[in-house]
Amino acid sequence: MATLQKIRNRGKILIFTVGLALFAFIAEEFVRSLSYTQTERHQRVGKIYGDKINVQEFNAQVEEYTDVVKFTQGVNTLSDDQLSMMRDQVWQTLVNDKVMQHECEKLGITVTDAEMQDIINSGRNPMLAQTPFRTAQGTFDVNALKQFLNQYNEVMTNPELNSEIKEQYQQMNNYWKFIEKTIRRQTLNNKYQALLNGLMVSNPVAAQASFDGRTNETDIYMAALPFTSIKDDDVKVEDSELKAKYEELKELFRTDQETRDIKYIDINVTASDADKANLQKEMEGYAQALAEGADPAKTVREAASQVPYSVLPISAKALPHDIAEKLDSMGVGAQVGPFVHEHDNTINIVRLIGKVSLPDSVEVRQIAAPGNDMAAIEKTADSIMNALAAGANFDTIAKKYDQPATKTWITSSQYEGQSIDENNRKFISTISTAAVGSYNKIVLDGQGVIITQVTDRRNIVSKYDVAVIKRAMDFSKETYGKAYNDFSSFLAGNPKAEDIEANAAQAGYTVQTRNNLSSTEHNVANVRSTRDALRWIFDDKTKVGDVSPLYECGDNDHMLVITLTGIHKKGYLPWDDEQIRTFLTGEVMKDKKAAMLQEKLKGVKSIADVAKIEGAVTDTIHHITFMSNAFVSKIGASEPALSGSVSKAKKGDFKSGIKGKAAVYAYQVLDQKKTEEKFDKKAEEQRLQQSVARSLGNFQGELMQDANISDKRYIFF
Repeated sequence: MATLQKIRNRGKILIFTVGLALFAFIAEEFVRSLSYTQTERHQRVGKIYGDKINVQEFNAQVEEYTDVVKFTQGVNTLSDDQLSMMRDQVWQTLVNDKVMQHECEKLGITVTDAEMQDIINSGRNPMLAQTPFRTAQGTFDVNALKQFLNQYNEVMTNPELNSEIKEQYQQMNNYWKFIEKTIRRQTLNNKYQALLNGLMVSNPVAAQASFDGRTNETDIYMAALPFTSIKDDDVKVEDSELKAKYEELKELFRTDQETRDIKYIDINVTASDADKANLQKEMEGYAQALAEGADPAKTVREAASQVPYSVLPISAKALPHDIAEKLDSMGVGAQVGPFVHEHDNTINIVRLIGKVSLPDSVEVRQIAAPGNDMAAIEKTADSIMNALAAGANFDTIAKKYDQPATKTWITSSQYEGQSIDENNRKFISTISTAAVGSYNKIVLDGQGVIITQVTDRRNIVSKYDVAVIKRAMDFSKETYGKAYNDFSSFLAGNPKAEDIEANAAQAGYTVQTRNNLSSTEHNVANVRSTRDALRWIFDDKTKVGDVSPLYECGDNDHMLVITLTGIHKKGYLPWDDEQIRTFLTGEVMKDKKAAMLQEKLKGVKSIADVAKIEGAVTDTIHHITFMSNAFVSKIGASEPALSGSVSKAKKGDFKSGIKGKAAVYAYQVLDQKKTEEKFDKKAEEQRLQQSVARSLGNFQGELMQDANISDKRYIFF
């Protein structure tokens, strides 16, 4: 009872304590939820139909696509520019897929597995011919595909096969999955397109009208009063007129992404005269070393050349154009340089050490000798070589060791310009010098032994053992430091946008303007490595009139400062935007000039009357049809309004006051005739349907407007 009484006496405190604990629990969950939401938002690369696209999901698709490109091009790395292009292509594909899936789900359109199998079995899809599974004639071979898919699991689970073979199979399998997915996507798109095309049916009336519009020709004698005959200063344009014209043409000003206007100063730091003199002296030292027989690989490496020394002879196409040009006139042992090449701002030395004739392309097949250790591998390799020497079939031996022995073309472009290790050097050197049909045992340090057979050699070219030292005429740290300090001092003394613009020229800087910059562009002011600047420009916290930090960018040779001058939200650009206003002013002036010129034409009875008006020009125009715009050479304009008016006139008619794009016209119909083409109702209806189908090809752009696409890739890349 005493305990119970204590609880009753302290009930309010307990309730408060429990309530506080409950609040703490709720608050903790809220904070955790908020933290997750913020993290998720920070990982969001965009949205399509409200569906969030995570950066990991996007990166996975980029990696898949880049692997395919590397596999098909036979390269190991891609440049930054190529990666940017890959991301753009993957994003566009992702958007297209989401839009198409959204529409097809509503309509119940799908591509079944059975349909896919029929497409593969038929082999008619053009993408199938791009796979390695082809006949000798180059057509798709479904049996070769099935054989590969059956072998794939066996190869990947076979512990005796080396990692190189497994990697090749994995790359091939990934490539096939990509092809399969692309064909499925294409088929779905084609179904949707076919549905749209099927909705557009021509008819005999439209066919006849189309035929008449193409085959009825008219000759006219015309007079034109060009808009340029009235001075712009004689036409006044009011804001109310601009607004009215804006509403009339509003769809022209729709934008599906936010853009921003900037002004900026971009400083490109270049080498001073002292920097160039110091580099010249350094290059003369390297030239002397090469001339005296120094190790070319070591000398080129120590000189930090842009063109690394190749341990294999290389073709001229693998060298910069200016270097390749020098080789044409050099003999073995000759040396030129240092010489300046202004096009790429470099100073160069070239020494030709040797020259050989080798095939540019070699077809080869190979067997990797299996074994638990190097001794066992070499024993197996010797056994294979002996069997081949005794007349054994290469394919039979390969099959015995569960290997495809597929013939593969190795081209110079696959390895020239790449970093080559000793094993690759040994492999390429062997197959490049081996005779067609010969068998070669190649021992790869730490990787095993392979047996190769060269099955074909093509395009014998000159290849060079050449030492090239190519150095950019770069600025020194002192030169860059001075430029940085001078620019920083200017910005410190001119912290506001208006100060920068007012005083830049006096300080030796140029303020440049860029309007309608999009976040999908990879660079600001065509300068590399400006992602941070792009983020600042499109940051929600950046306001019009703000001045950016000083960005060091480019290839560490640019300094950039930006002021934000305008923000254009997604939707319709405002009528008073500078560029829109200029365009609207031009259109309104055309309307007003046309009205003034039409007034001058009131009461005229003939072309002769019009020709008397100041500024008038006359000409005869032949073969005008409704389906093609009349081109008035003396005005320099295509005039659809003139074609439309002429098509309704009769022989002998005089018409005036026709407003065109560049003038007001009057004309007299001289003659009307038909071409000799005969009317074919079926062919004309088909022609019309094809014309409509071409117009419908733009349907995806219309669908994307409804997808409410948000693209935030600039935050990550």
